[in-house]
Amino acid sequence: MGTFPDRTTVRSHSIQIVPRYAETDQAGVVHHSVYPIWFEMGRTELLRANGMAYKDLEGSGFLFVVVELHIRYRRPARYDQPLVLRTEYARVTASRVEHNYLLTDQMTGEVIAEGSSTLACVDRQGRLQRVPSFMYLEDKA
Repeated sequence: MGTFPDRTTVRSHSIQIVPRYAETDQAGVVHHSVYPIWFEMGRTELLRANGMAYKDLEGSGFLFVVVELHIRYRRPARYDQPLVLRTEYARVTASRVEHNYLLTDQMTGEVIAEGSSTLACVDRQGRLQRVPSFMYLEDKA
């Protein structure tokens, strides 16, 4: 079990994604079901950029479950096309964390997809609980 950082300081984080052959259909287009997996990768790396791993949160009894997910597909992503996924904290409330996502073509900057998700913080019995205090965002004063 890890120790929690003092506070969340990184509000947005980007990762590169290169679609694998197994993530595409016969036309070489990324299947729509892959995007939520990529969004989870983005959330994981955003948390890691803030000094915490999901496994450490879970080891401390803080579990996060997706309660809402929205994706708007703008252009097809294709096999072996370098992409950039930007994940940002949108809002943190007492028991929920909201994220926004922007997936773009690394070469052209064209928007491939955008989305948002809401995660609820629950305990091991699935009961709602407070988000760890370090996850609250400071106002940009």
